[in-house]
Amino acid sequence: MYTAQDHALMAHALRLAEQGLYTTTPNPRVGCVIAKDGIIVGQGAHLKAGEPHAEIHALRQAGERARGATAYVTLEPCSHHGRTPPCADALVNAGISKVVAAMQDPNPLVAGQGLARLTQQGISISSGLMQLQAEALNPGFIARMKNGMPFVRSKIAASLDGKTALNNGRSQWITGEAARQDVQHWRAQSCAMLTGIGTVLADNPRLNVRELQIGRQPLRVVADSRLQVPLDAEILKGGTTLIACAQPDPDKVAALVDIGVEVIVLPDTHGKVCLKSLLSHLARTEINEVMVEGGAGLNGVLMQQKLIDELLIYQAPILLGHQAQGMFDFPALIDIQYKLQLQIQDIRQFGADMRIIARPLYVD
Repeated sequence: MYTAQDHALMAHALRLAEQGLYTTTPNPRVGCVIAKDGIIVGQGAHLKAGEPHAEIHALRQAGERARGATAYVTLEPCSHHGRTPPCADALVNAGISKVVAAMQDPNPLVAGQGLARLTQQGISISSGLMQLQAEALNPGFIARMKNGMPFVRSKIAASLDGKTALNNGRSQWITGEAARQDVQHWRAQSCAMLTGIGTVLADNPRLNVRELQIGRQPLRVVADSRLQVPLDAEILKGGTTLIACAQPDPDKVAALVDIGVEVIVLPDTHGKVCLKSLLSHLARTEINEVMVEGGAGLNGVLMQQKLIDELLIYQAPILLGHQAQGMFDFPALIDIQYKLQLQIQDIRQFGADMRIIARPLYVD
């Protein structure tokens, strides 16, 4: 159905979409290539919410050459008025004769309507070319639109024997500089960073993006059941911070609000922060991707509740011994059959450390 040329042009559109990897939130990352007789006459990427979409950039570059051309788009053209006018209408008005979309838009406001509008206007359409690659660009947007939850990615730095900190809580630094630099790229593409109060008290992290100039900082989120966060904690400085608690103290809440911190109360039945409710709240505020940088307690609860979508594990060639702290704190398994299976997505080396990307295969 698709030619080698179709694949090459869509691959180029996907590379263009990657230009918005750090900046399009809460919108999806989208690229567009307009070609005529196999020659690219226009190309573009969506870079920031509120600014022109990829199709508009490509159409402006193509000008009159767009008439009778084919548009390769990594996501179905929008058909509704949002911050910008519908791209489907712009393609029709430009005289595009064919649109090839990598995937349909999971947004219920679009969901096939953009392609339907193009068909109604006599434009030939097809969808599904390099769909898996297109979906990989926007896991958070897809999860939020389909499930009402963000895509949750947990980053863990561990020794070869699976330990993340010494018994006294010290963990800086397990991995080397190259691995820590790679982490910055993952932070940069995240909409929010999530940690627990234990990590804040032990490490006093900033959880911000450093060394990359992306024009924004992810929201910092702390699960802090009893509002123990110190008012001079680094995570409360130089950006936007949200504290989720279960047992609010009015005076502490007022003090946090006075320094610009948002506080929400989301208790579960055990007097802890309800993490599922917290993630649902973040999705309602248009958070697509959440990166977790916490300890064994937070990661253990998230994993037990099947809330982690992807693991980003950096393993250093060191041993910390049995007494050191592990990756996940949850009840002991009574039989090996209850093990949690992981699907490895990628393994590569950064300096002396190995980075493993894996996805949990949860069983209902």
